[in-house]
Amino acid sequence: MDALIQEFSEYLRIEKRHSPHTVAGYCRDLRRFARAFPGIEISALTTAQIRGFLLLLRDDGLSPSSIARSLSSIKSFFRYLCEDKQLKENPAEILETPRRWRKLPDVLSLADVDSLLRCPDLKTPLGLRNQAMLEVLYATGMRVSELISVKGHNLDLITGSLRTMGKGSKERIVPIGMVARRVLEDYLLNSRPVLAKGQKVEALFLTRRGKAMTRQGFWKLLKGYVQQSNIKATVSPHTLRHAFATHLLERGADLRSVQQMLGHADISTTQIYTHILEKRMLEVHDQFHPRH
Repeated sequence: MDALIQEFSEYLRIEKRHSPHTVAGYCRDLRRFARAFPGIEISALTTAQIRGFLLLLRDDGLSPSSIARSLSSIKSFFRYLCEDKQLKENPAEILETPRRWRKLPDVLSLADVDSLLRCPDLKTPLGLRNQAMLEVLYATGMRVSELISVKGHNLDLITGSLRTMGKGSKERIVPIGMVARRVLEDYLLNSRPVLAKGQKVEALFLTRRGKAMTRQGFWKLLKGYVQQSNIKATVSPHTLRHAFATHLLERGADLRSVQQMLGHADISTTQIYTHILEKRMLEVHDQFHPRH
């Protein structure tokens, strides 16, 4: 197979005019592939064997993006061999990029979330602000960049909703729930005026200097609360977004509604959570099927 890989690299370099860096990447992927099948004629390789190789890469700890790149190299290699009449059939043609292998970050349990949300000191203006930010983040599934960009006029406490601008400048309205609404009212009455120091500031969440809260500022306070609550999972600001989606689905929410609340343009992005739906489906079957 080494001779064919060398031939393919020349084709990429001369005919396709790929950069040396790109050609080297293709060759690296293909040599690793060749090492998995010593002594096997390339014409004898099957789709199942190639799929098995990709699974081995996953078991070896390669990231989904690295596996996808490796598959792309393999598919290009086999396509070239078929176009060059060196192979009659392309065993890699029907293989799909393993999107569903994407690993979810650590998911916080309900107990972890409760512990985290109880951390802020509600006797101080900063504690009230921090609790409001954490509650809103968990109640809405917003991205941190969306949370720190929320303006005061984006909040509607009567309907219990927030208007936010997501990726691609797409606006959406998200419900905030009773608990977050109550905490926000407390923040607006007893904390924000203290932090604003009489200035007119559009941002909803303010720093001690009366400026808009920053991403780094929120990350720092979250880190402190994670340590304080002894949570073992790896927690980032995005973790609360995943907890929001996971806990909704576990309680019976449908994927399409969660997609809209998260602001995903494509349902395929939300489908990293389908394992939760599958688990729930099995539980429903076990509970309600007459033949169980």
